[in-house]
Amino acid sequence: MPFSLTWLPQVLKDKGLKVVLTDGWEERGRGAMDTIKGVICHHTATPRKSENMPTLNMLIKGRSDLPGPLSQLGLGRDGTFFVIAAGRCNHAGKGSWQGITTGNSSFIGIEAENTGLKNDSPWPEVQMDAYRRGVAAILEHIGQPADFCAGHKEYALPKGRKDDPSFDMNEFRKGVAALMQGTAPASAPAATATPAPKPAPKPAAEKPARPAKPTPKKVAVKSAAAGRSKR
Repeated sequence: MPFSLTWLPQVLKDKGLKVVLTDGWEERGRGAMDTIKGVICHHTATPRKSENMPTLNMLIKGRSDLPGPLSQLGLGRDGTFFVIAAGRCNHAGKGSWQGITTGNSSFIGIEAENTGLKNDSPWPEVQMDAYRRGVAAILEHIGQPADFCAGHKEYALPKGRKDDPSFDMNEFRKGVAALMQGTAPASAPAATATPAPKPAPKPAAEKPARPAKPTPKKVAVKSAAAGRSKR
């Protein structure tokens, strides 16, 4: 039976975000969600690889020390949201934000692909832009302000237990608020390939000049008289 967060993909798509559904996402979860109060932002803290979302399988199945799913959404480096689960996920743990302590059942978790280290900073702007827009879309849908977006490092207790995500959450919330208030700049349009220039038309082949007709030789005609010897 599907869990309650089946609205997630459409809410993201309505904002023009790229969305990929994983098989069985509607019925994936650790149980049912309570009323959604906000969003908790994470980074995966996994090694950097060439793939866009190499941590996806782990987010679905979990780790040896923590069963999956580990978040409702995964965010690839190219700004694609991968919808993992419509139910409760093991992403928050013990903590508190805005007086809410039921993180796993009250907050949607987004795990963004990033090591969290200097080798992965600054984050790709296309990923950060999608992150802000995705969070703003969810908060608008549930009727909550930008303050109900927390970094895992802000929610987790005891303080210092977590350090994700690696970016400044106050600046991030300002960007989310600007989107919700309609004061943020439009997203940069996707790059389009420049059409190859059309080849210049080939010049018409010149017709070979016709050879001049030979001028007929004038044949001198000797009159009969001229040919007679004088006697």
